[in-house]
Amino acid sequence: MTHPDAAAIDPIAARALFRDGLVTPTAGWAPGWTQANLLTLPRADAYDFLLFAQRNPKSCPVLDVLDAGDVSGPLLGDGDIRTDVPLYRVYEYGEMVAETIDVTSWWRPDLVSFLIGCSFTFEAALLDAGVPVRHIEQGRNVPMYRTSRRCRPAGSLHGPEVVSMRPIPADLVATAVRVTSRYPAVHGVPVHIGDPEAIGIGDLSAPDFGDPVEIRPGEIPGFWACGVTPQAAVMESRPALAIGHAPGHMVITDARDSDYLVP
Repeated sequence: MTHPDAAAIDPIAARALFRDGLVTPTAGWAPGWTQANLLTLPRADAYDFLLFAQRNPKSCPVLDVLDAGDVSGPLLGDGDIRTDVPLYRVYEYGEMVAETIDVTSWWRPDLVSFLIGCSFTFEAALLDAGVPVRHIEQGRNVPMYRTSRRCRPAGSLHGPEVVSMRPIPADLVATAVRVTSRYPAVHGVPVHIGDPEAIGIGDLSAPDFGDPVEIRPGEIPGFWACGVTPQAAVMESRPALAIGHAPGHMVITDARDSDYLVP
């Protein structure tokens, strides 16, 4: 269920709610303000991830990188990356060891945090163009799937491409592509439209992350590169420590969606 103030709240107030313990997927929150994926790694692994992101820019569009040990930066204002995400996942050697609202106890001075573009950024624009966003309609988390497509590896990191899915009425597919093409820094156009089996997805009703959503007659599934891809790489590559957001539970930043809109 969406929080009653989600559509009117600003980033500072949203982060305060999360810091106080509110756990919720953030689709539909703070429209007009940019949301971001999070991946935090030890400095020894950070270069490999920066290279991984550079080689896989559709899945891992980097919006900012914090210096080692820093807990805030220009996109977070007075925020704290350790407490201001509604739900985190902590991995040790690729295994999730905690799902928590506060990662302060795992924090170390060598940790480097990456903020990665999120497709939630263009959802308000889709809605304004008349394209439905079903997970917002249904008050659910966006469905996300591992695909059979492999990311280009970098150093110790390797893994599959993860995608988010939104059903699109057939007559609005071109509109959805046009709208999202104007947001290349937050995944941009779909990486696939149509048959999910063509990218290795066997059952749309069983997402790997998030919640299933209704697909209505006359709708076609659209798949966008997803910022959960780095966590899939963590699970496969097994670094000693990694911290990410729980899928769909994003960092709400002080940047505006319009900052990432191209003409």
